[in-house]
Amino acid sequence: MVAAPEADAPAQWHRVLTLLAIVSLFIGTRAVWTQAASRELVIAAVISLCYLSILAGGVLTLTARRTRTLARLDLCVLLTAMTLTLCTFALNHAGGDEGVLTAQAARELAAGHPVYGQPWPWLFQHNPDVALTPTMNGGYDLTYGYPPLVPLLTAPLLWLGHGALAATVVTTGALLVGAVTLWRLLPVPWRSAATMVCLGFGFLPSYARLGYPAIVALALLIPVVVRWPRIGAGGRLGWGGFARAACLGAACAAQQLPWFLVPFLLAGIYAVRRGELGARPAARVVLRITGAAVTVWLLINTYFIVSEPHTWASGVALPLTQNATIHGQGLVGLALYYTDGSDRLAWYSHASILLAGALLALLVLFVRRLGPAMTVLPWCAFFLATRSQDGYYLLMTPLWLAAAVTTPAASFARAWQPRPRFLSGPRRRPALVATAALLLVPALACTAAAAAGSPPLAMRVTRTLTTGPAAVSELTVRVTNRDDSALTPHFTLTTGQGMTRWWTAVQGPATLPAHTSAVYRLRPPGPVFRVPRRPGTRIRLRAFTASPDTLSSMDIRLPDGRQKVKAHPVVRPAR
Repeated sequence: MVAAPEADAPAQWHRVLTLLAIVSLFIGTRAVWTQAASRELVIAAVISLCYLSILAGGVLTLTARRTRTLARLDLCVLLTAMTLTLCTFALNHAGGDEGVLTAQAARELAAGHPVYGQPWPWLFQHNPDVALTPTMNGGYDLTYGYPPLVPLLTAPLLWLGHGALAATVVTTGALLVGAVTLWRLLPVPWRSAATMVCLGFGFLPSYARLGYPAIVALALLIPVVVRWPRIGAGGRLGWGGFARAACLGAACAAQQLPWFLVPFLLAGIYAVRRGELGARPAARVVLRITGAAVTVWLLINTYFIVSEPHTWASGVALPLTQNATIHGQGLVGLALYYTDGSDRLAWYSHASILLAGALLALLVLFVRRLGPAMTVLPWCAFFLATRSQDGYYLLMTPLWLAAAVTTPAASFARAWQPRPRFLSGPRRRPALVATAALLLVPALACTAAAAAGSPPLAMRVTRTLTTGPAAVSELTVRVTNRDDSALTPHFTLTTGQGMTRWWTAVQGPATLPAHTSAVYRLRPPGPVFRVPRRPGTRIRLRAFTASPDTLSSMDIRLPDGRQKVKAHPVVRPAR
């Protein structure tokens, strides 16, 4: 056998990338096979064939002698990943809170009823396992709070079944289309990276199965971000440029996350085009992109703007105005887990807004250095936000890959960077460093102010009623308001990250005046609150207030529950 010419042999990094994509398909596959083997044998058989494909692909990847052969293996890896995604969806497609709300919004739309501003509490009463978004005022977000594109896509599929099935079909289908689109748009040696990021690790398919509208927005943003510095090259958009602008507008009509990407994208395009064409032609390019995107966005929203303008406006802005309780993996964890709370939670929101503005300014000032990171910068601001869930970062990670592969630093070599006189003198470098630091100082100051806040409520558990081991039926808490304003507390008990549903205060004033104390009797949302009987379980009693947004927390220790119902004094006094 004659060996293939060395020039046609695939690069070793291409082999490694394909192999990593194959290995990533193992993540979560065993759990799905175990689930299928107990009740869906056909799906279990398909997953077993996917295992065979993974093993054969690993062998062939390491032995392929030609680049074309390895490229065909990349296609096989993509098809295997899509098959596993569909098998998992066939077993788990009930959807989460966003999927349930999207499906209900589609039903209301199909029936000709208003979509926005309509609470649907029964959706969660019949689905106790579906998570709710609690708000600082002691309620829950029970309305649809996203732009209308996904309900519009879901409405024609309602015949598929009850629940959130139609919504999860839309989001899972959008993820598959987005994965194929990214795979096709990337250079051949990089295509397995698209499979790995979109489908291989399992986290994006899980969000798609929950019915997150952000998945549809992601799929629409992929063609926008691939080679984005070329948009408007030569001062002409062409059909391709207008199509990408239309995708941008549609993405903004699917979910609010793309809104945060838009100013960074437009600023980057303006800087690249101004370096090529000058100020006025660059501005015209950006205006045409903006006009096309806004036109598509308005077309998708027109029906709702006309039929329910006020509720539509408040509904679309809801994620920014709902005042949900703090949650996430960002710096709000200081108030949630490492201290007893803060009376300055709103400062985290101020810090997030200021950081977003600072990062945009830094992109404009240093676009030749920061341009390749344009798709990452907008999400950094969420690390300081009151809602800093990792979903805000990872849902858009395929865009990171698209930019990393298709927008090298050389794309920004001639991009325009503003340099006022005080930034262009002989001490230019120190001035630029000082300017960058000054832009970040306001956000850091707000973060420090929020973290340094103290809990306004002092709490002391005076009695605990238990029903059996580790089952709490009532808490009696003495609460002292140390703040200078009256506060309306809402209580919950947690045993880990996140929140349980609000507890009911059957005794105690709704509003506690400043510098006064009161006794509250609290009952769980169900018959009892069961505490996991794991050693070292941390139990936190938390009290949230709105206007101002505050959190007061304390660790408590429950009795062993040997007697049926018994009162127990708390061991640790409030700080």
